[in-house]
Amino acid sequence: MSKENKSRRRDPARSLLSAVMLFFFLGFFMLGIKDGDWLSFLLSLIVPAIIFVGTVGVAKFFPSDKLLFVLTNFLCALGVLMLYRMDPQKGLSQAVSYGVGVGCMILCILLVRYMPDWKHVTGLMILGGLGLLALPLVIGTEINGAQSWIRLGGMSVQPSEVVKLALLLCVSSLLARKKVLISVAFAAVCLGVLMLQKDLGTALLYYGVTLVLVYAATGSKTLVGCGLAGGAAAALLGYSMFAHVKLRVSIWLDPWADPQGSGYQIVQSLIAIINGGAWGVGLGLGNAQTSIPYAYNDFIFSVILHEFGMIFGLIVVLVYAFIVIRGIMIARRSKTAFYALLATGCSALIALQTFVIIGGNIKLIPLTGVTLPFISFGGTSMVSSLCVIGLLQGVAGHNAAQIKEDRLLAMGGGETE
Repeated sequence: MSKENKSRRRDPARSLLSAVMLFFFLGFFMLGIKDGDWLSFLLSLIVPAIIFVGTVGVAKFFPSDKLLFVLTNFLCALGVLMLYRMDPQKGLSQAVSYGVGVGCMILCILLVRYMPDWKHVTGLMILGGLGLLALPLVIGTEINGAQSWIRLGGMSVQPSEVVKLALLLCVSSLLARKKVLISVAFAAVCLGVLMLQKDLGTALLYYGVTLVLVYAATGSKTLVGCGLAGGAAAALLGYSMFAHVKLRVSIWLDPWADPQGSGYQIVQSLIAIINGGAWGVGLGLGNAQTSIPYAYNDFIFSVILHEFGMIFGLIVVLVYAFIVIRGIMIARRSKTAFYALLATGCSALIALQTFVIIGGNIKLIPLTGVTLPFISFGGTSMVSSLCVIGLLQGVAGHNAAQIKEDRLLAMGGGETE
């Protein structure tokens, strides 16, 4: 047996990919049998095909972390499955967003891999990002207390999801060139705009990612301490200014004070989780999607726990953890400050966003209204989350090219046999 065939047999990503594709084939196929829905049978072929293209197809042309692709595609497909089970129209829309997101992910890989110098476009990205972020204040629509959405035809778009990418790229580029004050000023203006929009959940993500990047770039505990103090002051300001923030905190402290009113959503979430038990009630057999308001978005993790059980929910959490760990490993392998910071920021964003929304679902922290990456309903959220993975994979590809170049230099410019 050749060395290539042996390495393929030992490749854990290949085995995991097969298991993931089989899982979603069976999931959609079972929904088709249960509901007599031909679209479910069609999706049992389409979704595994997207998973295959999004893993093997992309990895074939770009040096990348294949295991990271498998884990990401598992979460994306899980979102499509759960949303289709709750509302076929939303599931189909999410499947389209998934396919578009894979295409955008490839563009981000190319962007990071082949953009020679980011400092020449950083200023333009800052101006464009701030303009886009401020747009909802002018022509935006208020949803759930936050004026952070723009209506485009029949769709709602959240510009802050797109500007996340600009924040990661610009702050990483500025900090890599020791421009700490400019990077902090850019992030602070973004936070101010988000506060005006009353989108405190997204503001928390921007703040947390910036704080992590500043510490990673400078190692300054003083700066981090000042950042934490400023964040605490901003949180108190938001609590005193916005009624919906006060309401969310009071619901978190005691949802049972008004279980049929303001506390209804979190109470129903907790009941659904408990009723699901360790193994769940079964795919398509639960009722959490009707009992929990906004189950397809804010509380989709509760629906997963209800139908698949707490053990499966723990597996989902571990998948997120492995994605973050792979991202940190990519950052540690980077020899260039910009790429190391970019990978660190991407990892921090995924970790923080996942913690905030899952913590809200299980009443660990107040609910903030951010989406669960790759799973919650929303085209902008899905595409931006996959773009973050594209940035990570672009750094992984750059690392691989750097290692190859170093080996050639070590051999005096010769080629390996």
